[in-house]
Amino acid sequence: MTPAPFFERPPTARVGRRSTFVGGAAIGLVLDRLVGEPPARLHPVVGFGRVMRRVESRFWADSRARGIGHAVTGVGVGAAAGSLVTSTALATTVAVAGRALADEARAVSAALAAGDLEGARRLLPSLVGRDVAHLDEKGIARAAVESVAENTVDAVVAPALWAAIAGGPGALGYRAVNTLDAMVGHRSARHTNYGWASARLDDAATWVPARVTAALVALVRPAAAAGVWGTVRRDGRAHPSPNAGVAEAAFAAALGLRLGGENRYRDRVELRPALGDGRSPEAHDILAAVRLSADVQWALAGVLGALAVAGRWRR
Repeated sequence: MTPAPFFERPPTARVGRRSTFVGGAAIGLVLDRLVGEPPARLHPVVGFGRVMRRVESRFWADSRARGIGHAVTGVGVGAAAGSLVTSTALATTVAVAGRALADEARAVSAALAAGDLEGARRLLPSLVGRDVAHLDEKGIARAAVESVAENTVDAVVAPALWAAIAGGPGALGYRAVNTLDAMVGHRSARHTNYGWASARLDDAATWVPARVTAALVALVRPAAAAGVWGTVRRDGRAHPSPNAGVAEAAFAAALGLRLGGENRYRDRVELRPALGDGRSPEAHDILAAVRLSADVQWALAGVLGALAVAGRWRR
C-alpha cells in the first residue's frame, strides 16, 4: 500500500516526523562536539566543492542567469545527497562543524600565545578570507573572534536548524548553500554577477539562524543579555552582511569587546563599522569566543532535544 503524502497524513504522524528531525538535529550537534568532522579526503563537503569547481569551470559566464543555474545545481546536489542519508543525526553531524571551528581557532590562539606571529598568520586563512600578511597580534585576534562569531551561525546553528526543519536534505542543502557562497558569493571581478544568486540565497537561508544565534548568546550569557540585544539592534544592521553583523555584535557584547575596523581583501579594502563598546580583542579573547560558541552549540542541542521530547509526548 502506497503511503499517503506527508500533508495528508494524520496530525500525529506529522508531529512524529517533525520530532524525528528535531531530535536528530540535537543528536547531530552532540556528535559533532564528541567526534568532530571526517578527514578532508573523505569529507562530503570537500567532494562537493570539487564538483562545483568543475561546474563553474564549464559553465562560468559574467551573467546572473548562469549564476542562478550554478546555485540551483549546487543546492540540488546537496539536498539530493541529504535525501540519501536516512539519518537526520548523521546528516547533521556531517553538516555541522563546531568542533573543527574550535580546533582551528585554538591553534591560532596557541600560536599567538607562543609569540609565533608568522605561525598565527599561516593558520588564520583556515578561518578568514581577508588578507592576513599585514595583521599584527590584535588584528589576528580580532579576525579570529569575528570568524568564530560568524561561523557559529554558518557552521553550527544554521545547518542544525535546517536539519530540524527538513531532515537530511535541509542539513546538507544548507551546507551546500553556504559552501557556494564561500566559493563564488564574494565580491570580485569574476563573481560579481556569477556569484550574485549564491550570495543572496545564503543571506536568505541564514537570516533566521543569525537571530537565533544572538538569542542563544543572550541565553548562555544571561548577565550580558541586555547588552547583547542592545548592541545587536544598534550595531548589527550597520555591517555589510545582514547576518554576520548580528552574530558579531552579539559576541562583542557578550565578551566585552569592540569588533569591526579595516579589512583588506585581494582587490579591495573595507572599513567595517564598530560593533560593541568594549576593548580591542587580544589573543586570550579567541579562547573566550571558542567557549561561547561551544556553549551556544550545547544550548541549541538542549533546546532541540527538549522540543523533540515534547513532540513525542504530544504524539
